[in-house]
Amino acid sequence: MPLNRQIVSVKPLTVPTTGRSIPLQVKVTAPIEGDTLPVIVFSHGNAWSMDGYEPLIERWSAAGFIVVQPTHLDSRRNRIGFDDPRFAGIWRVRIADLHAILNHLGDIFDQVGGLPARADHTRIAIVGHSWGAQTTGALLGARVLDAAGTPGEDYSHPAVKAGALIAATGTGDSLTPFAVEHLPFMRPGYATMTTPALVVAGGKDQSAMSTRGPDWFTDAYHLSPAPKRLLSISDGEHTLGGVAGEAVKETTDEDPARVALVADAVSAYLLDVLGLDSTPWQAWEKQAADSSGTFTIDTK
Repeated sequence: MPLNRQIVSVKPLTVPTTGRSIPLQVKVTAPIEGDTLPVIVFSHGNAWSMDGYEPLIERWSAAGFIVVQPTHLDSRRNRIGFDDPRFAGIWRVRIADLHAILNHLGDIFDQVGGLPARADHTRIAIVGHSWGAQTTGALLGARVLDAAGTPGEDYSHPAVKAGALIAATGTGDSLTPFAVEHLPFMRPGYATMTTPALVVAGGKDQSAMSTRGPDWFTDAYHLSPAPKRLLSISDGEHTLGGVAGEAVKETTDEDPARVALVADAVSAYLLDVLGLDSTPWQAWEKQAADSSGTFTIDTK
């Protein structure tokens, strides 16, 4: 998908919230032209911020979406490590961040000239990568399970019509000792994730947090109820070519074409499921069938 629209970003915008030691700020990226624009709220991976993931954000905005990116409390710029007493509750703060954004979308857009009249508040999606994918999953209906497997609180949000989970945490029965100690919330239960979603997984994504292989990142698809779709990228590792940015040091599989695949497949999926245009997704299904296994699409 070509970047055929000019886009503009505005930051920082402060969002009202409570129970947060640091103000919640967001960046808004939108096409310069166009009306009735659908909205994506994006949740970044661990340690990132609203200033990351430009290869995704810019392509989504060029495809016609308004994208809102928060800086979560775990951003490296906030210097909150595992030994900080706030860290244990950051997973809940992340979820609260997304709720605050969704509840104040009108106020956020009011701070961007001309945007309020151009936004379609009936077509809102959420997308996340890595830890952001688990955060996003909670708003789609997934719940964190305790050690006994009992589901926790329901954090789903009625404004969210669809989502995409990129490299999402799998079930917690195979967590490494480090993850059990420091990330006990990494136990998503997907049985209640009823909102339509696309799951994106890399065929070479081996998590340091799980003793399972790359199939761990497909749990969000296999263990959740329909309707769901799964995009499997055979050579993709955890950053799927470098979704967080160009030449980012944690990227282990640098490939701009793979990043573009992820970005454009997500926007095509959302355009389809939000009832705007099914043509781009149909084209991706055909490409998958012709890709000789480079990437595959499953649907239920």
